[in-house]
Amino acid sequence: MATEQELSDFLKSVERRAFKRSIYHVRNEEAALDIVQDSMLKLVQHYADKPAAELPMLYQRILSNCTLDWFRRQKSRNALFSSMGDFVGTGEDGTDFDLLEAYCGPDGDNKTESAEDTTRRAQILRGIEAEIAQLPPRQREAFLLRYWEEMDIAETAAAMGCSEGSVKTHCFRAVQTLGKALKAKGIAP
Repeated sequence: MATEQELSDFLKSVERRAFKRSIYHVRNEEAALDIVQDSMLKLVQHYADKPAAELPMLYQRILSNCTLDWFRRQKSRNALFSSMGDFVGTGEDGTDFDLLEAYCGPDGDNKTESAEDTTRRAQILRGIEAEIAQLPPRQREAFLLRYWEEMDIAETAAAMGCSEGSVKTHCFRAVQTLGKALKAKGIAP
């Protein structure tokens, strides 16, 4: 059974990555924040009595399910209120996640490299993020779980609810697509 401190430490360790992953999926910061918060609450409410070693897999699955639930709610809402966009006011903040604010150098100090290097790195990361966002949803999910969350194939398959072969296929296709797109932009590995 995870202690309260272990649970708190785990949630702190995954919050940024979970938020980033959710933004890739839903492309809306407020919705991504809601999804991450809901998934954290569900983990605490339903699985706080589980061992600390089980928390990462449980959380990834809960986060995936919360994301799918969000898409289902959006689909239902859009079907019922297809013209609600007419009532949305202007002036909403449509700014994207700023990588320059989020990036920290190797020692935690974001002043470890020159402004030119920081800008170049930010531009490259934005290009990579844009290409990841263009991947089909299942490929994007498999890619992010395998390479962003550093899960192995079995863990990724369990989190996605599919076979290990499907994970390998999705990852292979995602890597191929990203490689071609980034090479076309002049971004080499």
